[in-house]
Amino acid sequence: MTLDSFIVNFNQFIFIFSTVVMCAYLILAIISVQSLTVYLKENSFVDYEVVLSSDLAPRITILAPAYNEARTIVENVRSLLTLQYNHYEVVVINDGGNDHSIELLCQAYQLEEVKFNIDKVFQTEKIVAAYRSTNTAFKKLLVIDKKNGGKADALNVGIMFASHPYILCVDVDCILSKDALLVLAKPFLEKSETRIIATGGVVRVANSCEIKGGSLVEIKPPKKLLPRTQIIEYLRAFLLGRMAWYKLDGLLIISGAFGMFDKEIAIKAGGYNRKTVGEDMELVVRMRRYMIEHKQKYQVTYLPNPLCWTEVPETFKTLGNQRRRWTRGTMETLWTHRKMFFNPRYKLLGMLSIPYWVFLEYLTPLIELLGILLTIIFIMLGIISIKYIGFFILFAYGYAVLFSILALLTEEYTFHQYKKFSHFRKLLVAAFIEPVYTHFYLLYAAFMGNIEEIQGVKVWGEMKREGFANVKKANYSNVK
Repeated sequence: MTLDSFIVNFNQFIFIFSTVVMCAYLILAIISVQSLTVYLKENSFVDYEVVLSSDLAPRITILAPAYNEARTIVENVRSLLTLQYNHYEVVVINDGGNDHSIELLCQAYQLEEVKFNIDKVFQTEKIVAAYRSTNTAFKKLLVIDKKNGGKADALNVGIMFASHPYILCVDVDCILSKDALLVLAKPFLEKSETRIIATGGVVRVANSCEIKGGSLVEIKPPKKLLPRTQIIEYLRAFLLGRMAWYKLDGLLIISGAFGMFDKEIAIKAGGYNRKTVGEDMELVVRMRRYMIEHKQKYQVTYLPNPLCWTEVPETFKTLGNQRRRWTRGTMETLWTHRKMFFNPRYKLLGMLSIPYWVFLEYLTPLIELLGILLTIIFIMLGIISIKYIGFFILFAYGYAVLFSILALLTEEYTFHQYKKFSHFRKLLVAAFIEPVYTHFYLLYAAFMGNIEEIQGVKVWGEMKREGFANVKKANYSNVK
């Protein structure tokens, strides 16, 4: 192959691949917007007090693994204890951190050590102690202290302690809306023949928001640009991506920050995989695979309501750690379940969802990075037109911005969480900046995630939390 023919083939490949990616994203966005419209219409007059009073509402155990979360753990546990729901408990699993989280929890909630006896269905790191409160106001709370084993190990311990049939796995640094459990419970009351094995929801960015008594009292865009651009990214993923995959019955991932599972099926499927750093995605795929292989009717549902708010990285170092881990987790899940790739036995999951994740989620950043490097080399050698490259870059940038604006407008005309025009303006500016401010760094992080996976890196990576700066203290003497 001559150099000229290689360049022609390279240009054709990049053009075709980019067109496929853009069309796929656009199709998913159209499906999502239509689905959101129907969802809002059907749920606009729902009385969630019916769910609150119903004895048929599912019993839920909230699992909150924690590792060195002393900065925010008391306030965030408080948020979990004040949710509007009758049939739930909270299990906090301290995963052997080296800070004083346990001491803070014992002091704040009057905890004392209790004896425990569990069915050891999973192999986990040693469980050191279990604590319950002497204060009846906190009777729903159970705190487990264990040796460090990672998030998956901590969640498996939580599953073994859970006394209810459904488990809601959340990051302990998350803030849930007060009606989160009510909204999550509704699909379970509506379905009868099909077993719901998992339910996911939207995760929103809480940086710079004002928090009082464990609840969000004012939603604002982050003061810093980096987390502000992540709002745009989260809106694209949750509003214009996962909603569509739910409607297609091909959803492969439920965020580890907020996802509810059928405990029985989770146990039968083997629980969380301790050998992967992408335990959230891997469990969903394995549970779906289990149901298909055992020929059982099931459904994985998704709720677009803004129910969960979390702190996102505010530095490029922390963001890089997070995204490298996401890449490694994706690689591990796709490789573990490679049998499903283009396998008609697994229906839409094997024929569309898995291939989509391989080509358009996992490989796209690598192909884009390779394309950028080759383009730079061709320009330096003077064998490719700068005018052509300039046009292509402008087109790609314009598409990215328009897609982000579509996500913003979708949020504006659905849940409208950012009430002030100044908030919308800041996010609109972030949509124009994000493609050049964070995108290339995320490509680099994805590449390094591949390198780390090849090298066998298994560490979680430091996730430094700034803490919620606008936390206001409240009187909890009457918490029930």
